[in-house]
Amino acid sequence: DVQLVESGGGSVQTGGSLTLSCQASGYTVGSKRTMAWFRQGLAKGREGVAAIFLHEGTTFYADSVKDRTTNRFTISHDNAKNTVYLQMNTLKPGDTAMYYCAAARDRVWPVFDANEYDTWGQGTQVTVS
Repeated sequence: DVQLVESGGGSVQTGGSLTLSCQASGYTVGSKRTMAWFRQGLAKGREGVAAIFLHEGTTFYADSVKDRTTNRFTISHDNAKNTVYLQMNTLKPGDTAMYYCAAARDRVWPVFDANEYDTWGQGTQVTVS
């Protein structure tokens, strides 16, 4: 079976950091063209926060995870470990949500169109207080 398993969530204070991991099984991360992290808070819709075109290394970030021109979040991948990461810094209460990783066979555009992703993880909770 093709699976994505997220880990690394937890509770952190405002200004803290967390790193989420998304371990792929049943296929190699490199066989997908796009991977992304989405989040969904209480009473909110699913929001894309970071994405990467794996072959090109091009990354994308939502405005909500930027401070002025600086990205608070960083998406990266390690093909040898079949894992995609989301490094989250300067966390705010508004970042509280369930975080999901997702994979798409092709390059996705618009990159945060959730309907274009064919594989999803079960989510990991991040709580910032």
